[in-house]
Amino acid sequence: MEEKIVAVLNEMSEYLSIAQMKKLQEVIIKTFAENEVAKTDIPNEEFLKMFLAAKRIEGCSERTIEYYQATVTHLLSKIETNVRKVTTEEIREYLSEYQKWNNCSNVTVDNIRRNISSFFSWLEEEDYILKSPMRRIHKIKTKTVVKNVISDEDIEKLRDNCKEKRDLAIIDLLYSTGIRVGELVNLNIDDVDFEGRECVVYGKGDKERRVYFDAKAKIHLKEYIENRTDSNKALFVTLDAPYDRLKISGVEIRLRELGRKLNLTRIHPHKFRRSMATRAIDKGMPIEQVQKILGHSQIDTTMQYAMVNQSNVKTAHQRYMS
Repeated sequence: MEEKIVAVLNEMSEYLSIAQMKKLQEVIIKTFAENEVAKTDIPNEEFLKMFLAAKRIEGCSERTIEYYQATVTHLLSKIETNVRKVTTEEIREYLSEYQKWNNCSNVTVDNIRRNISSFFSWLEEEDYILKSPMRRIHKIKTKTVVKNVISDEDIEKLRDNCKEKRDLAIIDLLYSTGIRVGELVNLNIDDVDFEGRECVVYGKGDKERRVYFDAKAKIHLKEYIENRTDSNKALFVTLDAPYDRLKISGVEIRLRELGRKLNLTRIHPHKFRRSMATRAIDKGMPIEQVQKILGHSQIDTTMQYAMVNQSNVKTAHQRYMS
């Protein structure tokens, strides 16, 4: 701060008299001193509240905001220092202890690191701190794990064992569009164009995009809607009265239960998204088009979802190298 004041005074010295310079210096020091006192008086909880409000304005989902809140609240419960004075060493120690307390993987700890980094970056951008203590805490190295996708055979097993038309429609829509579960539960019946086999979804940051579904999804969606007796505008509702809009947790629990009943490994909504991306690329869809369908702003993110099928790699090797 002192360096900035000196820079301002040096810049103005050739335009002002000595008396004017003294007055300018007095005003600047007094003003900044008042600001510093005001900022120091702000409790950690208030900083967190302002940060979460900023994230809401940016368009973050409530789920993401809850994750931010839980992560930063836990940090603040372990570090008594005012956030404006937290050091890099304190956060390094916290992350190390966090891993011991929870016996968690490097992937989990790195997610915690990213959330904390977002909080301190916001403090820096808003001029509450001069420099984020997270700058010297770099990404934690993690093993690159090739995540499994749902095979065509397992998709058929899931379809065949659905007792409810709603669940069958959910599976087909997730598998053919690759939409996020949050986008799925926010869909209304009016968002679906059956003639064009497409629908409009609102992704992260409320970004609108158009996604497309196949003939199976169309048939099962129409059957489900035609058999409904409620008047809810939501595309997917609970099975029992009062037929409220289905929640994310409702979809997750339903798919997990169905997967366990069939002894399938970790069936959850996001796995359908990854499976769709992998299948599309395996069938020759350009990665840029897959990126657009999934709603990714960075193509690197799409590449992480689309794990190339190993059997296709073997076939390509035999074709080009044999």
